[in-house]
Amino acid sequence: MKHPIPIDEEYHFEGRAIVSETDIHGIITFANRKFCEISGYTVDELLGQPHNIIRHPDMPKAAFAQMWKTIQSGALWRGLVKNLRKDGRYYWVETEISPFYDEHSKLKGYIAARKPASRKNVEETAALYHKMLEQEQ
Repeated sequence: MKHPIPIDEEYHFEGRAIVSETDIHGIITFANRKFCEISGYTVDELLGQPHNIIRHPDMPKAAFAQMWKTIQSGALWRGLVKNLRKDGRYYWVETEISPFYDEHSKLKGYIAARKPASRKNVEETAALYHKMLEQEQ
């Protein structure tokens, strides 16, 4: 199988963050223009879909299990994520996800903001994720 091509060489965030919101089950309820541009999906293709529509198969399940545990506890989660574009290419992002609440302090969903990851962080994280994936098999 041909490996997808990274987009970090040709795609620039131009100082704008990728932002999305989900409900408590991880279903996308908001996607900003930069998210659509970088992921290759239209907003209509993203809304109502599980956020894992962009999950790259190189991402270990344990990384997302830890993320869910953290955000469901009410805490902010930070980490590097390799995402899969609609066209099969991929991109790495530094991600922050936090819960948000309604006016009655009831959990409403999660908001994520992402920016390009540095090459050094990608190399270190990719090696760690590779080891984690080997342990999952």
